Amino acid sequence: MGYAFALGLSSFLFPTVPTGAYVHYPTISTDMLDSLQVGGQGINAGTGTGYRGMAKKKYWQLFAKLYSKLGSTIDVVMTNSTWTQSHIKTLWEPYRIKRSKSIDIDVVFPPVAVEEVIEAVPVSESSEKNRGPYLLYIAQFRPEKNHRLILEAFASFLHSTPELPAYPNHTPKLVLIGSVRNSHDDAKRVYELRLLAHELHIKENVEFICDAPWPQMLEWMRKASVGVNAMWNEHFGIGVVEYQAAGMISVVNNSGGPKLDIVIEVDGKPTGKSDAHHSVKYILLLTYNQGFHATTAEQYADGFRKALTLSPEDTLDMRQRARRSSERFTDQVFVDKWLTNAEKLVALQIKRASR
Repeated sequence: MGYAFALGLSSFLFPTVPTGAYVHYPTISTDMLDSLQVGGQGINAGTGTGYRGMAKKKYWQLFAKLYSKLGSTIDVVMTNSTWTQSHIKTLWEPYRIKRSKSIDIDVVFPPVAVEEVIEAVPVSESSEKNRGPYLLYIAQFRPEKNHRLILEAFASFLHSTPELPAYPNHTPKLVLIGSVRNSHDDAKRVYELRLLAHELHIKENVEFICDAPWPQMLEWMRKASVGVNAMWNEHFGIGVVEYQAAGMISVVNNSGGPKLDIVIEVDGKPTGKSDAHHSVKYILLLTYNQGFHATTAEQYADGFRKALTLSPEDTLDMRQRARRSSERFTDQVFVDKWLTNAEKLVALQIKRASR
């Protein structure tokens, strides 16, 4: 739930009772601290300047220290991704070593509806005829999801008049599916994104679907060829796993969980590489056998182009590898890892009770 300091209080009030934490997102991270600098990324980018910025920076540093000391009191710590684990280790590990906490911080991927998607969305040679040159982005309409970047990238891709021989008689389309919280800001954001699509001359090729029910999302997973993620430092990326389970080729941000845990090599078979001749600004950072990583609008546009111009054989091969990759995130895998860590808590309780 994110009530991190309650664990420290529990350890203080009940010192013989072991505690455990499953951290999905650090309350504060080293990336957050770094983002305050000019040129940083994220919604707090560059806000560490001036008197107010310096005060904010000092407050965050103090909070990070308190948060780190809290982590030293917790006996069993799990994180939902390698990205989260890295940040929690950076902050908590030095203090945990001082307290002689011997149990490692473990990665336990969250359960994803992989089996349900696999059952509902076929991935086969015959199902390919049902897919079009459609790009699907499933994400809440929040600023950190960076829908603007994807619209700009799609406009660049579309205006380059790409030839898509695998999809004759089909026009590329970007489909944005996301929930709109009960907030005026979210509704306004969708309106502004619609305006941007109009300004970029792509409104006829962009569809906004707000608060879509699950069956409608599954229907688009059957039809879409590419799954998109644009959030910087997404801590895990459940939507990206769903893309994989549906056999979509992922074009995701080169950071966080999508980079480190999800869109990675499977079977040791990369399907491509970055261009041999390129400028520093224009390069698709990494290409894997089940998708592509990107950061800038140009890189995303290049990723869209590469994903939609693969041969039919390579496309199906990539879809099937993506589906196999998604099986690392099933309910059963989560249950097994969770029970392993729960057993550590039980063992600690038995050990303390026997003293």
